[in-house]
Amino acid sequence: MSDGLPPFQRFLDAHRDAVWRFLVRSVGRAEAEDCFQDTFIAALRAYPRLRADSNLRAWVLTIAHRKALDAHRSRTRRAVPVEDLTVVDASAPMPVPRDEALWDAVGDLPARQRSAVVLRYVADLPHRDIATAIGCSEDAARRSLHEGLAKLRKVVPV
Repeated sequence: MSDGLPPFQRFLDAHRDAVWRFLVRSVGRAEAEDCFQDTFIAALRAYPRLRADSNLRAWVLTIAHRKALDAHRSRTRRAVPVEDLTVVDASAPMPVPRDEALWDAVGDLPARQRSAVVLRYVADLPHRDIATAIGCSEDAARRSLHEGLAKLRKVVPV
């Protein structure tokens, strides 16, 4: 392990709540558990190769973001049981179980905008760290956040 990194358990304890909140808002509570475990298994495997000066929070949220995207992709590949195949609308979005209208609207945003909104308002990350987590420039992260918020303002009354 690189000198200067905390033991993995301390790292896990420090970041588990932020990762959990991010995943619950990104994929829903039902899928968050699997994504959470996958995130920290991937982090554990990569942790020894991490540089000591790395931003650990942004790094682990990047992993969580990728696991959330994997969960969204796998959800679109699953069959949806219906009684009558003639009434299936293939273009209709998959229902995501959530309680709040706002988070329903967040779930309907394009992936990059959804991630930017969740990373900003759930994980409380600055634009620089959002950019790192979603793999884009800081300006693109700002734009994704701005566009996502603009869409939410149109859909959800303030």
